[in-house]
Amino acid sequence: MIDYRFLIRLFVRRLHVLILVALPVAAAGAWYAWSLPPRFEARAQLLVEAPQVPEDLAASVLRESPFTVLSHISSRVMTRDNLLDLSREFRLHADQPGRDPDSIVADMRRRISINFPRGAHNQRSGTFSVGFEAERPEVSATVANALVQQILRENAALRTAAATQTLVFFDEELARLEEDLSRQTARILEFQQANRNALPDSLNFRRSRQTSQQERLQQVQREIASLNERRDRMVAMYERTGRVDGQSAARSSEERELQERRRELSRALRIFSEDNPRLRNLRAEVEELERIVAEQFAAAGDGTEVSLFDLQLADIDAQLDFLSSQRAMIETDLEDLAASIEATAANAAELATLERDQQNLQSQYDAAVARRAQARVGERIEAQARGARISVIEPATPPNAPNRPNRNRIAMAGMGGGIGLGVLVVVLLILSNRSVLRPVEITSRLGEAPFGTIPLYRTRRQIITRRVLLAAAALFLLTAVPAALWWIDQHYLPLDQLMARLTAVTGIDALRNTLSGTAG
Repeated sequence: MIDYRFLIRLFVRRLHVLILVALPVAAAGAWYAWSLPPRFEARAQLLVEAPQVPEDLAASVLRESPFTVLSHISSRVMTRDNLLDLSREFRLHADQPGRDPDSIVADMRRRISINFPRGAHNQRSGTFSVGFEAERPEVSATVANALVQQILRENAALRTAAATQTLVFFDEELARLEEDLSRQTARILEFQQANRNALPDSLNFRRSRQTSQQERLQQVQREIASLNERRDRMVAMYERTGRVDGQSAARSSEERELQERRRELSRALRIFSEDNPRLRNLRAEVEELERIVAEQFAAAGDGTEVSLFDLQLADIDAQLDFLSSQRAMIETDLEDLAASIEATAANAAELATLERDQQNLQSQYDAAVARRAQARVGERIEAQARGARISVIEPATPPNAPNRPNRNRIAMAGMGGGIGLGVLVVVLLILSNRSVLRPVEITSRLGEAPFGTIPLYRTRRQIITRRVLLAAAALFLLTAVPAALWWIDQHYLPLDQLMARLTAVTGIDALRNTLSGTAG
């Protein structure tokens, strides 16, 4: 069974140990709380205004939400070079000439705070604050307002640069597309000039011309055949009769009928085929009439038609030569037409490819023109500050009271830590003491009950000596610990920086930031 009363008495008897441990820790905490320099934080309130021109009518170049843009700007503000420039400009670390630039950057990042509202990335308007912490209220307000002006300049520069760069990009894109369109148009024109006789748009015309030329060729061939037949008949008649069918002074009825039948036969040769019955009848009539006329010429014995025969034969030969040249020209034309018609399919495919590329370029050009118009409108919106704007609704002013440190809280934490450490030391002393303190312990160890116990009595001198030693130890601790902290603060490193390093090394600072981010 645990004797709680006995444990409480032991704890009370060692209460001086608790006091000796708790007092220096509490004193150190109180001295640290009151030795920390005051920190003043000045904050400026800014307003993000919605665009003055509705976005469905004329959209700005920057399509991201204003708070997303502000997060990018805050990242630029918190860069290493910018923070070092701010520190040098306002001489924030002038009293620490040998301080490491990395620690200066870390200190600046701890001092600057840019707070956005919850869910700001989905909002188009709202307020946010920019704050800076310094040892003097005037410095905190000055640096906070400088940060505000820098954010405003960065926002205006970012939006103007984005609009200008977008407009320049589309101008260059339009110039490139115009050159491509010109080259493609020239390529199409060159192809059309090189293949002007075999293009698909004239295919129907060439086919109809081919048909008409084929019909014309057949007609010429029929005329040639008719003239050849006429010539043969004329030569045959002249050889049989010694006369030709000419312009004689007197003609018999048979001669006039023969002349008429020959004209009908010539017209029939142009219309009917060789197997046509009418054509055969006409041929038979012409042959019969030629026989009769030949007999009449033979009976008359007239040989005065030789010169007329030569003239008519020369005329027929001239007509045959002309028709032969016409036939050659028509055949050449038909060959050219056949070659061009055959090449039209390949030319049509290649021309379609060229025109499709031109249409693609044209569609890209039209889209670029529309986008450049949008970019020009966006550039004018940003130039006239008609888009999303950031305005200062409350500049930073020097605060009347420091926001930290919370000296009472630090002192109370030091006192609580000292008491907890003292309790821990007392408990460890009690648990580590193996000496006999009660008669029951004698019985438990020896196995026999003692006849009696005599308590330990101290003399008055021992009591006074013990009290003096405890008082001296307490006085030493109360003076030595603050003196050591003062020496560290003055000759080694300021206590606030030392605590910052310790929290960073131990990971307490990262844990605190994580918990703050989770809570936010």
